[in-house]
Amino acid sequence: MNDQSPFSPLTSPSAARPLLGMTVLVVEDSRFASDALRLMCVRSGARIRRADCLTSARRHLQIHLPTVIIVDMGLPDGSGAELIEELHHASPRVELILGTSGDDFAEDSALAAGADGFIAKPYGSLSSFQQAILSRLTEGYRPTIARIADNEAIQPDPVALRDDLMHAADTLQETPEEALKDGVVDYVAQFLGGIARSSEDASLLSAVQAVERARKAGQMPTADVAHLTGVVQDRLAQTATI
Repeated sequence: MNDQSPFSPLTSPSAARPLLGMTVLVVEDSRFASDALRLMCVRSGARIRRADCLTSARRHLQIHLPTVIIVDMGLPDGSGAELIEELHHASPRVELILGTSGDDFAEDSALAAGADGFIAKPYGSLSSFQQAILSRLTEGYRPTIARIADNEAIQPDPVALRDDLMHAADTLQETPEEALKDGVVDYVAQFLGGIARSSEDASLLSAVQAVERARKAGQMPTADVAHLTGVVQDRLAQTATI
């Protein structure tokens, strides 16, 4: 541990717990994705806090300054890029700002807004998560001995997945015309796209992408939204016994 280390000997990172002593704020509306990050943080020794929207994150940041913040790019009250840009210019600055999304084009937006890096959904192994953080932190935050590589895949709570599907189903109960007018479908498609990638659900992802293609073409995808709603209801029926 060098003179610049922010840790005391009791909270210094170790090979088994390389994020010990750090606090990670996760700004994520999906409970399923949040649970995956929670498990990886806990296994790595980090404390974790969660905000499910921009408003909640800003409220938290008025009181606490985390070591690391992981910001989902699509949130119910705006784009994660807004928060990343604010954090990038803030003083004092969060040590490490990371964007996250399942959208192929979101990484460019996160980096342009000032993020130090990006973690794509679905999340990989515990080892890859730790590397995404440690490789971007200053030397004082890193373990003094080689960390233990752990390539185990993290399995989030299936109840969290069901909660996400129920949230999407409730949001889609508006008529397609009202949902499109209010931008609800765009948000739900992004939300479900992340869930589909994280849970490796190809059929759900295909239904999401059909809606996204139609929206990009300027169309009102009433039939596609109805199909997506049906797929979500099917998933809820399949998980009814959880």
